[in-house]
Amino acid sequence: MKMPLNLARYLPIAERILVRGRLPALLLAVARKGARKDRRTGGLTDDLRVLQSLALAYWRGEYRAVSRQALLASVAALAYFLSPLDLIPDFLIGVGLLDDFAVLAWVTRTWSKELDAFRLWRDTQSPAQRAELERLPSSEEIRRER
Repeated sequence: MKMPLNLARYLPIAERILVRGRLPALLLAVARKGARKDRRTGGLTDDLRVLQSLALAYWRGEYRAVSRQALLASVAALAYFLSPLDLIPDFLIGVGLLDDFAVLAWVTRTWSKELDAFRLWRDTQSPAQRAELERLPSSEEIRRER
C-alpha cells in the first residue's frame, strides 16, 4: 500500500523533531491529546501507544533495533496525530480523526515486522523496566533536550 500523501508531508517534520531533540516534547503532547481522545480512538489507541513506546525506548537509548525509515514514519505519524489541522481537521466531530486513524493504520501495517519485534522485546522486559520505558519525559528532561 502506498504511503498516504498527507503523511509524506510529515516526514521532514519528523526528521527535524529527531535532529533537534524535540522528541520528548512531541511524546508528551501526543500523550495529552491521546488521553483526551481516548473515547474516540477505539482500537487504534493500542497502535498509538506502541508508536509512543517505541519512540520513548529509542529516545532513552534502550531500543535501537529499528530502521531509520520505521522510526521516521512512527514519529511522523505521531506528529500527524498531534496536528489539529491535517487533511480532515480534528475539530470536525465524528470525522475529524478518520485521517489520523488511516495514517496510524498505514504505519502499523507497513512496519508491522519491526513493530512486532519491538513488542516482543518490550514484553521480555521486567515490569519495572517496562514502566520506566513507558514513563513520559519529565519537564526537566524536555528542558535538557533543548
